[in-house]
Amino acid sequence: MTASFRRALGQRFNPAGILFTVSFALRQPHLFLPHLSVRDMRSIDWAALRQVGFRGVVLDKDNTLTAPYSRSLWPPLADSLRECVQAFPGQVAVFSNSAGLREYDPDGSEARELEESIEGIHVIRHEAKKPAGSAEEIERVFGCPTSQLVMVGDRYFTDVVYGNKNGFLTILTEPLCLSKEPFVVQQVRKFESYLVSLWNRKRLKPVEHPLRCEAMKCVKDLV
Repeated sequence: MTASFRRALGQRFNPAGILFTVSFALRQPHLFLPHLSVRDMRSIDWAALRQVGFRGVVLDKDNTLTAPYSRSLWPPLADSLRECVQAFPGQVAVFSNSAGLREYDPDGSEARELEESIEGIHVIRHEAKKPAGSAEEIERVFGCPTSQLVMVGDRYFTDVVYGNKNGFLTILTEPLCLSKEPFVVQQVRKFESYLVSLWNRKRLKPVEHPLRCEAMKCVKDLV
């Protein structure tokens, strides 16, 4: 098995995510529910988030910032990303299950290429796939607790669960480009949506966050 094939397979199949899904779906389904859901990054007022007390932003990569497995920013998001960086200078980073994950990007080449394409925004190098792992590396990068950070991503099972179990404010975006996703990922998305719709019908609420009410005023086009 070549390194490139293993990397591609690993990014599509996430055993840690499946184990966390089974565990939390049975015991803690509220961890799957984002604090806020928006169409994409353009729906977020970054300056307003800064004003209500947040100190940094953690962004997922695939289908949040870029097309799946691309290393270039999705062009319509350029202005929003620039506004984010202006609101949080030096306090914006990417935390991805592809670029920067040492298992599939051991020399950091994908992370460096992505950093160049997004104007030097830091891509955090890390060991564990979301939703596994703690947020210690992220807290070291930002110099503040996760309760003062925003996690933005497009996946319930990875971005939202990871963010909620580690104390972030979680914002779910809709995927940018489903047509470029592998079939298996599309099927997992359907399963994610089914579970979340079931829990929403049962009126389950996301985990508490001290700034959630203020953050709701910082977005438009809630979904």
